[in-house]
This record gives sequence, C-alpha cells and structure tokens, in this order.
Amino acid sequence: MVPALRYLVGACGRARGGFAGGFPGACGSASGRPRPLCGGSRSASTSSFDIVIVGGGIVGLASARALILRHPSLSIAVHQTGHNSGVIHSGIYYKPESLKAKLCVQGAALLYEYCQQKGISYKQCGKLIVAVEQEEIPRLQALYERGLQNGVQGLRLIQQEDIKKKEPYCRGLMAIDCPHTGIVDYRQVALSFAQDFQAAGGSVLTNFEVKDIEMAKESPSRSIDGMQYPIVIKNTKGEEIRCQYVVTCAGLYSDRISELSGCTADPRIVPFRGDYLLLKPEKCYLVKGNIYPVPDSRFPFLGVHFTPRMDGSIWLGPNAVLAFKREGYRPFDFSATDVMDIIINRGPAGVRAQALDRDGNLVEDFVFDAGVGDIGNRILHVRNAPSPAATSSIAISGMIADEVQQRFEL
Repeated sequence: MVPALRYLVGACGRARGGFAGGFPGACGSASGRPRPLCGGSRSASTSSFDIVIVGGGIVGLASARALILRHPSLSIAVHQTGHNSGVIHSGIYYKPESLKAKLCVQGAALLYEYCQQKGISYKQCGKLIVAVEQEEIPRLQALYERGLQNGVQGLRLIQQEDIKKKEPYCRGLMAIDCPHTGIVDYRQVALSFAQDFQAAGGSVLTNFEVKDIEMAKESPSRSIDGMQYPIVIKNTKGEEIRCQYVVTCAGLYSDRISELSGCTADPRIVPFRGDYLLLKPEKCYLVKGNIYPVPDSRFPFLGVHFTPRMDGSIWLGPNAVLAFKREGYRPFDFSATDVMDIIINRGPAGVRAQALDRDGNLVEDFVFDAGVGDIGNRILHVRNAPSPAATSSIAISGMIADEVQQRFEL
C-alpha cells in the first residue's frame, strides 16, 4: 500500500464549456489537446504525484473520483463530454457478455442513483425502437431478445395501438418499449464528479499541454522526491510533472497519448462528426421520449433518432460526417495533422467516431491496455470508450480503479 498517494487528473479538450466557473482552476483549452490538471499553489515545474490521470472527460473524472474515494490520502487531476446526445442508455443494443453490455446496464442504474443523491436533474422518459417496415420486425424481435439477455429491465414488445399511446405522432408496425432509458445533462454529471473529487482532496492543473511522457533519466537536484517519482510528463512550455503511475483517459487523443508514452498507437482514432437538427420550438410537442429506428446490422451506429433534451429542445440526428479535426465540432474545423491521421487508416464507410485496428476493422468494444518496458509497467491506457461510455462512466470507473489497484499494487 502506498502510504500517501496524491492524485493529479488531466483535463483534455473543451473543458471551458463544461467546467468554466464550475470548479477551481478549470479553465479549458483552445487547442483541445490532452492536458493534465492540478490546482492549488504548486507550480507545474516542481509538482510530483503518485498518480496522474491524463484526460478531462467524464470517464477520467469518474475514475479520479473512484480512486480518491478508495484511497483518501491520494491526490488526482482530468473531452468529448457535452458533445453527445445526453441519453442514459439501457444496454439493449450491445452484444451479450460484452463489456459494453455489462457496464451499460450496471452504469445506468448507478447513474440514476448518483443523480438522485446529488440532486442532478434527469428525465426517465423512455425510448421506443420502432419498426416501420415488415422486414424490420425480425430484427426488432432479435433486438428484444438481446436486451433480455443483457438484463435490461422493463422491456416490452408493443403494437401500433400502444405506440400511439406513448407517442401519438409516431407511426410504426411494432416497437420495443425501453422505459428505463433517460436523458441527463452530462456536463452537470461531470461537474459533480469534479466537485466530489476536489472535496476529497484531489488537485487540478490547468494549461498544461502534454508534449511528452518518459522515464526520468536521472534525479533532478531540485526535486526532494528524487527517483520516487520516475515518470516525467512534459508540456509545451518546458514544464514537467513527476509521478509514479499514469492512467490515460484521453478520448479522441488516446492513440497519440499512447505513442507519447512509447506504447502502441492501436487502435487508431478516426473522428467522424455527427450533425444534429433541432425541431422548431412550436413543434416539440410532437415528441415525448426518445424515438429510434431499428438498427441496421450493416452499419455500426444506431441511426438517426429523435432525442429530447433537458432544456426542452428536441434533437434529430446524428449523421456521420468525416471530421477534419479531432475536435471538429464545427463543419469547417480543420487540422492538417488530424487529416493525415485519417488518410492513413482504412475503415468501413459510414463509421462514426470509432476506433480502428491496424487492419482497418472497427473496434466495437472498450479497450484497456498498457505497454512494455519500465514505463509500460507504470501506465494504464483506457482506449476506445465510445457511447455508452457516459452512461457507463461510474461502472467503468470502478473497473479502472480495480485495474489500477491490482496493476500498481496500491
């Protein structure tokens, strides 16, 4: 057991929109690149920590919270959060026995419980998965059976009459009623995770753009910690942080952060932008809950759907448009580096925001790996945590905390 662990959580990406003013020192980044976070009076050039978490999205924050609650004497610091549809998924879609299925079902229950405890507003508005053509009904029935295998509660197959009762303006032949699907503002959830973390003694360092992660070649004379903290994380300003262990939850940058630490870049991240349309305010009465089509197995995404938001608006989407920048939330966001990364990877047409292996195949589940050598033994990479990572964040954080505790013998 490490006697006095200190945590540093890294925040990557657009933390400004999600966290500005929400918790001390959370000031976001224009560049959107991964950066560790740590607050307080320490300067980056002299900071040392037992564990550094690189990545500022909901998974990184949840993991930081889980670790510090297990080890109160530790100190921690934490992109994509806020840019999804805000759905609390039920777990019906995912392959039985897969990590996605297990973590989503467990994570949804934990998330509802957490929101109730913290007073975070959510709506358990349900979801209909609607078959509109006769040939879709066998796929719908198979999906229903999959949901039962995954342990999703409350599922029902309903006919046209019941569809109209739940969604008067929806037309379909048959539907799956998923009453436990809901919506929430994940930025509020992430903010609450950050507040929990800081209240437990966690630290946040802002404006630290990660440039390199390496093993220390020698003990700096200025460091009283000496070689107790053998990993050096450097930023673009020449400042550095020293630590014993690193956990990366870098989302869109997970492959690049892996390469920085000398580990494999696979799976590669290929960013696809999903655009949404908004219903006119006077037409929002047409949709009461989430309305999804029957997924087509030829495509690795769920299809265009209606999603109510916590602010009362109704979103329609997303499509799948190749993004020319890792954080290409606007149509004309462009990064030459990101374009080159896209060009050298082969993948199936129409894949949206997913990881690809070295053969160009879609990686469909969560990936957790480490590396080789001295630095590889001190790093845990959380790779490819796509939807439903937000829904599953509390469950994922528990699994990451288990892995960290076992791997690093905390």
